[in-house]
Amino acid sequence: MNEAMNQVHDVVVLGGGLAGLTCALQLRQACPDIDVRVLERRAQPAPEAVHKVGESTVEIGAHYFANVLGLESHLTQKHLRKFGFRFFHSDGREDIDRVQEIGVSRYLSVPSYQIDRGIFENFLVVHARERGITVELDAPVEAIALADSRSGATMHRIGFRQDGQLREVNARWVVDASGRQGLLKRQLELAESNGHEPHAVWFRVPVRIDLESWSSDPGWLGRCEPTQRWRSTNHLVGKGYWVWLIPLSSGYHSVGIVADPRLHPLAAMNTFKRAMTWLGEHQPRLARALTEAAVEPTDFTFFKRMSYGCRELFSSDRWAITGEAGVFLDPFYSPGSDFIAIANTYIVDLIARDRRAEPFGAYVRIYSQLFRSFYESTMTLYQDQYALFGDPEVLAAKVIWDYTYYWGILCQLFFQNRLTDLAMLGHVRDPMMSARALNDGMQAYFRAWAKVSAPQNLPQLLDQAGLPWFEALNRNLPVQLDDTQFVRRIAESVARLQQLAAEIMGRVVGEHPAAASWPETLRVIALAHRQPVGDVELLSYPLSA
Repeated sequence: MNEAMNQVHDVVVLGGGLAGLTCALQLRQACPDIDVRVLERRAQPAPEAVHKVGESTVEIGAHYFANVLGLESHLTQKHLRKFGFRFFHSDGREDIDRVQEIGVSRYLSVPSYQIDRGIFENFLVVHARERGITVELDAPVEAIALADSRSGATMHRIGFRQDGQLREVNARWVVDASGRQGLLKRQLELAESNGHEPHAVWFRVPVRIDLESWSSDPGWLGRCEPTQRWRSTNHLVGKGYWVWLIPLSSGYHSVGIVADPRLHPLAAMNTFKRAMTWLGEHQPRLARALTEAAVEPTDFTFFKRMSYGCRELFSSDRWAITGEAGVFLDPFYSPGSDFIAIANTYIVDLIARDRRAEPFGAYVRIYSQLFRSFYESTMTLYQDQYALFGDPEVLAAKVIWDYTYYWGILCQLFFQNRLTDLAMLGHVRDPMMSARALNDGMQAYFRAWAKVSAPQNLPQLLDQAGLPWFEALNRNLPVQLDDTQFVRRIAESVARLQQLAAEIMGRVVGEHPAAASWPETLRVIALAHRQPVGDVELLSYPLSA
């Protein structure tokens, strides 16, 4: 392909994976006449069960793909509807039907999906091309010269290799979606530590891992209808670690171990043989299932530090970063697609404002602050929390708290299309800040509680679908609200969090009277004046004997 060296595009996206292709599609949706070119270094279509983290989606990411981008039919036809998150306190145990299980007994209203990234990204390439987006495969980027108003350069220049030749294109905007390659982050030295350093190993096996085949107990099997626990993102948890089991529609199963290196060194699991030995000690039933399947892993890899930050994602110099090219929090709770959705929404709004010849520099600053606020508040769910994963009582309370915070605050902003509604964000700023401060306090409280807790691993299902208020919170996510209703919804969410915090503290003090004088207790009490949401107790399922 011969082309002029001065070819100009409105936007060049560096990377044709999940973040880059969805950003390009959202741009095309917002600006039908925009000229977008995507440069992807991969030469061939991605294989099924491609070796990428990010197969499990939660509500924001699933809503973004299905409803914002209009891809629901592809998701329902080619991927698996997820049977929620599910947690088993099965460290060192073979009898998974005799340990505490946290999850739902039936599907909740708002769907999420287990996504085969290879199938999805190949579809996105075709879909983007059908919508007039130029997607180049086998086009690795080799040079980026950013526009510099001081030198008079008004266009970004991107050099890439194709058909054995070095080519160059110009762009008004450049969006880096290059994944962990982090082209712009490396070039601009934007990497920053976030104080969270879990490591991870993972692999795929060409078999279905069905936890329900591990038991013949009809009572345990009958707890969930339908009996499809294998469709969940299953977490096998213990002190300092969790193991994920994620099914893929292509027939593979993704298996990962994520651990705090202070408790489980990477050297104990950084080969498949070592990982199997580690699983044999910590999750022996899974190790036995993998051995009995007598299949070799399709792949195996690890990251020494899985989580990282980035000092700047959006620039008034018309560049932006999305997806893993910028930040990655933690795979626990599967937030990766959520933060792609949030970053892409801000990037598309900035570019659309620029195309309308509107000043957008102030929006760059505000969106950067908002994204960092969402990122930092979500990070508190993970930092220094891995040690408590082995405590059935504490983790059960934490999971219900974390969901309530996520669905009640961040999901409300996204589902109600309020991420860029600065007037409304200003109106609800104070209750949102109260919720964030309360969440910060509760995450510290969970850590303090775990230090004195005497864990009891009871053979029970803590059924989140059996909490009517919790099920309603999920069901009402897509219901569109006017301004008055939205303000009321945020206020209700804060009141619900305050009540839940008070109930959790009441349980802890009931078991550990000395907890009444903990600094963490006093801090949370100051933030969580009990405001009952109706006449029901929120935390109505038993956490202990």
